[in-house]
Amino acid sequence: MSEKITYIEAFEELQSLVNEIEAGEISVDQLSEKVRRAAYLIKLCKQKLTSTEEDVNKILKELEGENE
Repeated sequence: MSEKITYIEAFEELQSLVNEIEAGEISVDQLSEKVRRAAYLIKLCKQKLTSTEEDVNKILKELEGENE
């Protein structure tokens, strides 16, 4: 899956899926599909958070280097 989706969109969809599952609004037939989508969204969110953290750390190191 290489769809373009923002962190916020992924997080909101994930919240919606969790709410549906917790409320029992999903049939057994749809459950594995929804869980698979949720797992994909979790992975996507983790990747975006890790990437952002790495970028911020790089910027902070560059700033520290300029202040020396």
